[in-house]
Amino acid sequence: MRSADTSVEAHEVQLAVWRRMTPAERVALATEISDDVARIVVEGIRRRHPDYDDDTVHRAFLRLRLGDDLYREVWPDAPLVAP
Repeated sequence: MRSADTSVEAHEVQLAVWRRMTPAERVALATEISDDVARIVVEGIRRRHPDYDDDTVHRAFLRLRLGDDLYREVWPDAPLVAP
């Protein structure tokens, strides 16, 4: 699926690059993107909540990533901190 802000030509070039990648390269790229997104989310939590310590930031991140139901299932007594 092509993004609305990407030209057809640029999209075709990107598809060609992805097609030339090995499965291991694709996994590495996906992992890198996932790690980048996690860092951005954590930074957003820190900016919204400068009073949070590292543990609270981590719990807020896990709450976002897992959702409230799974978070509560894993940590039933942990506070639901605002992300």
